[in-house]
Amino acid sequence: MSAELTHKNYNKIIRMVCGYFGCILILGMVTLLWYLGFISFDTNKELSSNFDNLFYMNYEVAQLEDTPENDLTKYGYQLFKDTPKFLGPDNEGANEVFSGNRLSCNNCHLNSGTKPYAAPLIGIINRFPQYRGRENKTGTIEERINGCFERSLNGKMLPPTSREMKAYVSYLSFLSRYAPEDGNVTGKGFTTIKIPERAINVVKGEHIYNNVCFRCHGNNGQGVMGANGYTYEYPPLWGNDSYNNGAGMNRVITAAQFIKANMPFDDLYESQKLTDEEAYDVAGYINQMQRPTKPNLEVDFPDLLKKPVSTPYPPYADPFSLNQHQKGPFQPIIEFYKKKHNIKKTK
Repeated sequence: MSAELTHKNYNKIIRMVCGYFGCILILGMVTLLWYLGFISFDTNKELSSNFDNLFYMNYEVAQLEDTPENDLTKYGYQLFKDTPKFLGPDNEGANEVFSGNRLSCNNCHLNSGTKPYAAPLIGIINRFPQYRGRENKTGTIEERINGCFERSLNGKMLPPTSREMKAYVSYLSFLSRYAPEDGNVTGKGFTTIKIPERAINVVKGEHIYNNVCFRCHGNNGQGVMGANGYTYEYPPLWGNDSYNNGAGMNRVITAAQFIKANMPFDDLYESQKLTDEEAYDVAGYINQMQRPTKPNLEVDFPDLLKKPVSTPYPPYADPFSLNQHQKGPFQPIIEFYKKKHNIKKTK
């Protein structure tokens, strides 16, 4: 009887030990899979499971060895993060002022160009040369960078062969080194929204701004300058230091897509994530405010059929008013191009 009890106790101990170490093994495997990005415990689908694992890779330039090639990449990173310091209006070198405002590239391409659905730059080198409707031609990555300088940074073009341009391209190549050959990654560009079947509601947009956006961007859209004194921690959304009216962000649909996936950009994001309609209205409110004017906008989109429906400046290849192109509703314009030209427009 005593021997039988001892044997049972022994078996019980063995089962307990096996169960204990089995749980540790399972936990270890789950942790490993989480670390490698194969599984996620984030309940927010759009920000966790709906973008490519490439966004988990290491993009820290500080870890690069000191070589001439890596030094150029590091310089590109500096230009990207602290654009006004090197290329902005307060730069001491008069011949090196190419940015007309004090925004940095990082103010739009968040987390140094590595945040999904914030126009990330992972894989972008592999996607160029690329056709763009705004110029109606296949352009280079250098031309695309200069498009940002002329519009989002309200400035002028960098010389294509300058050290600064080479540094930008080097940094973008560094960000693209893990990307597939075609450069297409899930999470590029912006998220999609269901466009409300109505015009923007500026009053509601102002209410959302005054209750959510003001925390970072200020009561008057002026933004918050960073501790270094030359780069915005939170950029201005209108006024002289903001993007000009030729920038893609000045289109209501584009701005709403960016806002939907990325704003508010603070610790209250989860509790105050905006709906599609709220993002749409606040984008409309922001883009009704005063901002710099880009000259010669009439030459954009030589083929007017390629022009996005929420482009806020003429000419257009349709009978809809300037006001409707700026404020919506956009569905009638979208339907016009589909019916008359068999063109499916999403922005």
